[in-house]
Amino acid sequence: MTTTPPVSERTPELQTKLPAVGTTIFTVMSALALEKNAVNLGQGFPDFECDPKLVGAVTDAMSRGLNQYPPMPGVPVLREAIAAKLQQLHGRAYNANTEITVTAGATQAIITAILAVVHPGDEVIVLEPCYDSYVPNIELAGGVAVRVPLTPGTFRPDFDKISAAISRKTRAIIVNSPHNPSATVWTREDMLRLQEILAPTDVLLISDEVYEHMVFDADKGCEHQSAARFPGLAARAFIVSSFGKTYHVTGWKVGYVAAPASLTAEFRKVHQFNVFTVNTPVQYGLATYMGDARPYLDLPAFYQRKRDLFRKGLAKTRFKLLPSEGSYFQCVDISEVSDLGEADFCKWLTSEIGVAAIPLSAFYGNGFDQRVVRFCFAKKDETLNMALERLAKL
Repeated sequence: MTTTPPVSERTPELQTKLPAVGTTIFTVMSALALEKNAVNLGQGFPDFECDPKLVGAVTDAMSRGLNQYPPMPGVPVLREAIAAKLQQLHGRAYNANTEITVTAGATQAIITAILAVVHPGDEVIVLEPCYDSYVPNIELAGGVAVRVPLTPGTFRPDFDKISAAISRKTRAIIVNSPHNPSATVWTREDMLRLQEILAPTDVLLISDEVYEHMVFDADKGCEHQSAARFPGLAARAFIVSSFGKTYHVTGWKVGYVAAPASLTAEFRKVHQFNVFTVNTPVQYGLATYMGDARPYLDLPAFYQRKRDLFRKGLAKTRFKLLPSEGSYFQCVDISEVSDLGEADFCKWLTSEIGVAAIPLSAFYGNGFDQRVVRFCFAKKDETLNMALERLAKL
């Protein structure tokens, strides 16, 4: 009589691909904000609704039976609308069939671009502080992140340091403007300097432009300088944007990438196997809604009013306000408020004052602490006013 050997219930041990990645500060602070019933100005998303017309356009697409797989690169009508918008705003003609791809948000777009072009051992320059997905994406591709700091205090690009970081192993550089978390915006001169530095190289550019419609102080000549406007950059760039940020629908996770045909072909090779395609009725709804340019053309004034409201209230505290040129973030220096480090201060602020913020040290690989924290003002006025009432204690 044979006996059945015992079944092992041991889960095999894994060697992690991302040993430095744990629970993010965003998860920690959001959980703490919920526990303490704090006003959450930490995580970057709106707490107000999108335009009902956009929901109506998506609902109509569902009702018309547009609910099956769309083409892998995105529905043609949406890609054509994106190409037309880029032409109108930035003067660059992208072919909707071969140079525009609809993605499952900007985060998927960025990792797809990196996986498409970065080989093991390749170097990718990131400018710190930077969005927290960049470095793990590079590491998953087998690449090496080369961290170059933006100038502390001003967060302006240091082009001497960028130039010095370029080596024969450099495959790409990631640039983000308007910038998360510092709210700075690259100027035309900055983009021309980057174009000059990259000109003699084969370095690719991943241009993260998700806050493109949130650039303030137009009366002072400020405007978004897309990589699409500069021929030497556009020819080597994956330009990434986000409908979620522009239309207040971050949970829909829809964005796009514009890139020359040869780069797009490689991008789509990866795209088709890591997401294949994106929500069909949402794509059709977005295409319909893009027929009116006013929602994104009016966005700078919409967010500038919120910025000004928030800054006026913060000016009554002991925080030192840093410039907020774009995005929907406001950074403040906490040196006159507390002796705590950034992370501990944010936990104290959430627990004791009832307002959640994010430490800028979370955006640095080495946890560089410069006594600066970030607030998000993409909130209802009543939310901002409630936060300001609490912060007035400071």
